[in-house]
Amino acid sequence: MKKINLLLIGFLTVVTIISGCSMFGLDKQVDYEFQKNILDAHINKSAKQYLLDRGKNPVVPNDTIFKWMQLGLEYAGIDLAEYEKPGRTFVFLKNEAIRVLPTRTTNGVVVTTSNVPTAGMWFSFPLVSKNTDGTLKLKTDGSVDGVPVKNWSDYPKEDVRNFFLSLIAIENYGFENGTTTNSSLPTLLPSGASATDKSLLGWYLAGTTPNLNVSGDRILNRVNSLTPGQVYGFDPESRLNFRIVSSDFSPLRYNDATNAATAGLLATNGQIHVFGALIYPWRY
Repeated sequence: MKKINLLLIGFLTVVTIISGCSMFGLDKQVDYEFQKNILDAHINKSAKQYLLDRGKNPVVPNDTIFKWMQLGLEYAGIDLAEYEKPGRTFVFLKNEAIRVLPTRTTNGVVVTTSNVPTAGMWFSFPLVSKNTDGTLKLKTDGSVDGVPVKNWSDYPKEDVRNFFLSLIAIENYGFENGTTTNSSLPTLLPSGASATDKSLLGWYLAGTTPNLNVSGDRILNRVNSLTPGQVYGFDPESRLNFRIVSSDFSPLRYNDATNAATAGLLATNGQIHVFGALIYPWRY
């Protein structure tokens, strides 16, 4: 009898809870028809317009994620009509791919504490000096004696121009034709273009065949002396590599080094892949 009473009490408790849920408007189970939605990758504008809409004079206030890319293109003297021509693939750079400044947060307000970059292109490819014998000047600890860039104009205009030309491929590449192996696309970079020795970009030897370690990771070949006739900083064959990788958030990789922040945006004249970290504008 005691056992039966306990079971009865438990049953009444469950009934009370269920009734209470209905009483307070909490239904036990609500049928919900799942509706599948696929995000539309079409941006319904040219790559040029997309750049301008999120550049230094944005359509949405403070949405300036391509501001420093736009300023770099202007400094380099590149006609933005290149971003309206059809059948192309465009590498877009968010501000943090170019320069990241140190900040501090006070009472919930983020304040920039210095104009000297701590990450991005301007930090990783600093201005450098040479020894009297023409070799790269190093500090006593063996690190490069470089000065972080603070503005595009610190770089030679030729280097900035070639940098951005190397980010425009004259073929269409995206998820519909990409594979897990590298696809090499021709770019607008002039054939044989080499970076100057004014910044560290011009001290990375660029090759035409993969240079990998035993783990299969890419090796960056920075040198301390330059050899006439070699190409530095840019791809000797004026090409870039893309491949699909098994990553939920960054499924597209550029030159075996940097994953896209957003990939596969469909402009009216081609595809856009956006990067938010440092990129290396040579394949090998």
